[in-house]
Amino acid sequence: MTGEPMKPQRTNPLSFAVGAVSKLFQLVIPVVLGGVAILNREGNGGFLAFAVPILIAVILANVFFAYLQWLRLTYTIGESDVRVESGIVSRAARSVPYERIQDVSLEQKLLPRMFGLVEVKFETGAGGGDDLKLAYLSEAEGERLREVVRDRKDDTPAFVPPENAQAERAVTSGMETPAAKRVEPEAETVFAMNPQRVLTFGLFEFSLAIVAVLAGAAQQLEFLLPFDLWDVDEWQQQLAGPGQWLADLGPFARTAGFIIAAVSLIPIGIATGVIRTSLREWDFRLEHTPKGLRRRRGLLTRTDLVMPLHRVQALRMETGLVRKRFGWHSLKIISLANDSGGDNHDAVPFGKLPELDRVIGLTGFHRPAPDTQWVRATPRYFIDRVIIAASMLLILAIIAAILVSKPLWVIPLLAIIPATAFGWWRWKRDRRAIDHDQIYNRIGSLAPKLSIASRVKLQSVEIAQGPVARWRGYATLHLGLAGGKFHIKGVPLAQAEQWRAQICRSMAGTDFSRLLDTKGSAIA
Repeated sequence: MTGEPMKPQRTNPLSFAVGAVSKLFQLVIPVVLGGVAILNREGNGGFLAFAVPILIAVILANVFFAYLQWLRLTYTIGESDVRVESGIVSRAARSVPYERIQDVSLEQKLLPRMFGLVEVKFETGAGGGDDLKLAYLSEAEGERLREVVRDRKDDTPAFVPPENAQAERAVTSGMETPAAKRVEPEAETVFAMNPQRVLTFGLFEFSLAIVAVLAGAAQQLEFLLPFDLWDVDEWQQQLAGPGQWLADLGPFARTAGFIIAAVSLIPIGIATGVIRTSLREWDFRLEHTPKGLRRRRGLLTRTDLVMPLHRVQALRMETGLVRKRFGWHSLKIISLANDSGGDNHDAVPFGKLPELDRVIGLTGFHRPAPDTQWVRATPRYFIDRVIIAASMLLILAIIAAILVSKPLWVIPLLAIIPATAFGWWRWKRDRRAIDHDQIYNRIGSLAPKLSIASRVKLQSVEIAQGPVARWRGYATLHLGLAGGKFHIKGVPLAQAEQWRAQICRSMAGTDFSRLLDTKGSAIA
């Protein structure tokens, strides 16, 4: 600490330009739609003379307010907290103590990235709405600010060469000084995805989201079309010329045409998956640093996130129906901080088991041993679920028999058979286990998911029972995580109480000040 008074500082002046351009982009669609409407009017010359000055005034007003917002936004890196003040007319001040900051991440959307700027996020672990953000700082300033906040939080200042001492003091007081360069040990890359891996990942991320987007856009812009978009008769008339030959071939050909149209959605879904995955995962890189696991990814929006190892509470391994056949899996880390509003961080989004094992080992966790004693949920839990599902389907069949003249009531009755078979299959495949330092929960068979939690880092253990569960003698075990959820259902009551006692002993017998060194494993 320098002992000097901390003065409020403004963000990078270029952030004003980014804000102004962003506001102008928001006007593009209204301006285009307004222009189309004006051009479709008869005698629009006078209307244009009236609309153009208004448009120019709106653009200038947006630029002016962007400048005011930048001018009135200040931040202070204090002795005990980070303080941000904003507001043009009414001022708002937000202060976050260092002990509440779980992590500091950097994010670069396309436009700020073109200006060499980053958005700094101070993650509190209480959800995206409670996180503090600074938009925008230079890339070097963002990196230095992140390190300064972490050093203040840990109360272990990092070494700064004497020639950069003045720059370091400038950083702690909020000033931007490009000369400061912190000496950091070289990071070790533990997982990375090259373009070929990213494109392969995209092939497994089939998505028809673009179809929904186009349908929504068509609904909003249907006034530009010469006919009603949702009128079937209109479509038949539009297709009467080029598609009349298909209609003349009879119902079989029309059915074949419908199948062909449905199959044509497959390349659309594949292309959408590849594009979305490439935008999100491009140049994915996970590095092991003294601060934890540093993850960088993104093509247009570049994110830079560090996951401190001592804050890792649990892991989640997932795969899919198809990707499992090719040996692809994903690994997510459940941490105290959130990942853009989510409950976990993608550590290995698409990798083989040896690649996952390397990252799992760095976190201090381990996969279940071959001799792990897996147990199923109690059979009573399966039976009760089947009875409840069958009762609901039976009620639906009765309602259908009363209200519908056609024999549709048979469908809910027939659905009882596959519902029962699926429930039995899930009960046979879902397993859970506990060992000396971890607890496991494996669900699913076609697309299995394995959750691994540390017995040391769980914050609470709760036994929950509804009316049926109390009557039948089983419970749901809720394991408290600050960054996610971990539920084990259908546990016999005696077993739930035994596991709770074992986990509580692990939690009570641990010196949590030593968790910085244990990295997720229970202390012997």
